[in-house]
Amino acid sequence: MKRRVLRWSLRGAALALVLALGGFLVAVSGIVPVGASGGHWAITEWMLQFGKRRSIATHTLFAEPLELDEPWLVLKGAGHYETGCRPCHGSPDLPSPRIAQAMLPRPPYLPDVIGERDPEALFYVVKHGLKFTGMPAWPAAHRDDEVRALVAFLLAMPELDADEYLELVHGEAPHDTAAGALPDLVEPAVVPDVVAHHCARCHGTDGRGRGVAAFPSLAGQSREYLERALVAYADGDRHSGIMQPIAADLSDADRHDVAIYYAGLDAGAPVERVGPQERIERGEEIARGLAERGAPSCQDCHGPAEWARNPAYPRLSGQFADYLELQLELFRSGHRGGSQYADLMHHVAPRLTPEDVRDVALYYASLTPSHDDARAER
Repeated sequence: MKRRVLRWSLRGAALALVLALGGFLVAVSGIVPVGASGGHWAITEWMLQFGKRRSIATHTLFAEPLELDEPWLVLKGAGHYETGCRPCHGSPDLPSPRIAQAMLPRPPYLPDVIGERDPEALFYVVKHGLKFTGMPAWPAAHRDDEVRALVAFLLAMPELDADEYLELVHGEAPHDTAAGALPDLVEPAVVPDVVAHHCARCHGTDGRGRGVAAFPSLAGQSREYLERALVAYADGDRHSGIMQPIAADLSDADRHDVAIYYAGLDAGAPVERVGPQERIERGEEIARGLAERGAPSCQDCHGPAEWARNPAYPRLSGQFADYLELQLELFRSGHRGGSQYADLMHHVAPRLTPEDVRDVALYYASLTPSHDDARAER
């Protein structure tokens, strides 16, 4: 009996070796076509699709339900979809991108197939990408908040027509991205081409971030801070699957022009009204420092204060509360990154509780922005 088992084991091993050697010789010969124009055999296509579906199902089996409650998530996801996804997957105003039609496998037109996937499966594919398809993983592996935003948009896209899609993606920015004059200024400023083409769609030509926390308000930020932030994105030191590809595509002169333009805009009134008042007041106490926890004063670096701040530090007054809260949470988790000064926050943010983070974000969102924050008022 033992000899029979041994004999069959040896035969099995020999067969496996022959098959492996045969596969290697076929690969070496180069006779297997790899051209996308030839398509797949039906059985190959079936196996690939079946294997993909089973892999996604297995890896999302115990996934936590996605939270997609933030009202600005869809808008944030739309901005990235236009840049990173539309060229292959199309959109309500471009159902069939020409180049994508010649890819193998052909990227699906997503409004037709989104209903076949649950949010957790979409999250998995967007975050991790798909092998053998050209679908990349999310460029910033730890930015699940950005992935959630894109999933929220994908779920909303099937209900959009072409005009609604363009309005969501571009807002008041011109769809042809042509530069022009910025209205409603005493001395109208010319919008640089780089702003019109790369920035206005999300941040607006007025720098107010389209009025919701999907995008930060940039108007009145210092040139030094904005330029350093763009360099950090481009170099991968500040992590964002949305901003990294855009910033990396800009030249040094482009980044300088963007920073100069947005720094020169009037920050105006707070971008949103927040409350309740007792939480804003507690946030002000936190901004003055929590000595018992070793958390220094926020105001020393970010204002409002009676002295000039380091222009490399961002102005927080009048910024969106949800945006500030997200940045602090990223610092708390060690996933924020930034310029050479970002390390300072990695020692401060972990000393704050989630409640502290929300309250201090509400406090800064309630302040009136100013260029120097010397005497910002609520």
